[in-house]
Parts: sequence; structure tokens; C-alpha cells
Amino acid sequence: MKPTSVLCAVALAILSVGALAQEVRKIDVGKLGPQVGATVPDFDLRDQHGKPWTLRSVMGPKGAMLVFFRSADW
Repeated sequence: MKPTSVLCAVALAILSVGALAQEVRKIDVGKLGPQVGATVPDFDLRDQHGKPWTLRSVMGPKGAMLVFFRSADW
């Protein structure tokens, strides 16, 4: 075998052992984000045109569903 092949095989073996040795942790997703029935905190935000919006300005008599989108265009 060529020295580069041996080096690649050793590196692959080390990376494989490291990946198998990592601990798997479970996350309780029930504690993430808002919960059903929780009260929405008051907020004051501006839209893309600079118009201010508050919780009271978007809530109607039947309530509203708010979706916040944050672009990931870094």
C-alpha cells in the first residue's frame, strides 16, 4: 500500500471511532418555544416600511395567528 493510502485509512478509522464515541442526548421539545394556552407577551415591532406594530394593533376580536420569519441570508 502507498503511504498516502495508509494515512487516509488511519484518519478514517480515527474519525469513525470518534463519531461512535459521542454521547447522544435527548432534548425535551415540550419545553421549547411557546406552549399551547400561554399568553403572548406584548411587543412593539416595525415592518419593512417602518410602520410600528404592537400586539394590540394586530389582534382582532377573534384573535390572530402571528408568524415571525427571520431570513437567514447572511
